[in-house]
Amino acid sequence: MLYLWIKALHIVAVISWMAGMLYLPRLFVYHAGVEAGSAQAKTFEVMEYRLLHYIMTPAMALTWIAGIALMIEGSWLTAGWLHAKLAAVLVMSGLHGFLGRCQKDFAAGRNRRDAKFYRIINEIPTVLLIFIVIMVVVKPF
Repeated sequence: MLYLWIKALHIVAVISWMAGMLYLPRLFVYHAGVEAGSAQAKTFEVMEYRLLHYIMTPAMALTWIAGIALMIEGSWLTAGWLHAKLAAVLVMSGLHGFLGRCQKDFAAGRNRRDAKFYRIINEIPTVLLIFIVIMVVVKPF
């Protein structure tokens, strides 16, 4: 029964994290189009900060904690599909860190990237999510 509760927590955490991973780059797309220091830029800065620090980062931490518990409790440590999934989750975590760096750059008025860059970055979490879900559900190896 504990395994199922951990799995439910893991799924909720993943959904919360992914919502932020999809939304934050979209905010950057719009933020990149406004003048640094403007009232609109300040609004985006508050939204980005709160999304990253109050939702995304705690959700990522919970995703990792519950995921590690599931690996141990389910005895999945030697499964090939899990290794592939973990590699994708590490890339997702790295992207999370990169987005955190971008948020700090925007807040400091140092953003040098255009909206097109953030539109492209916005696709990466979707591709990773598709791969991760296939690994977990299909377990191809």
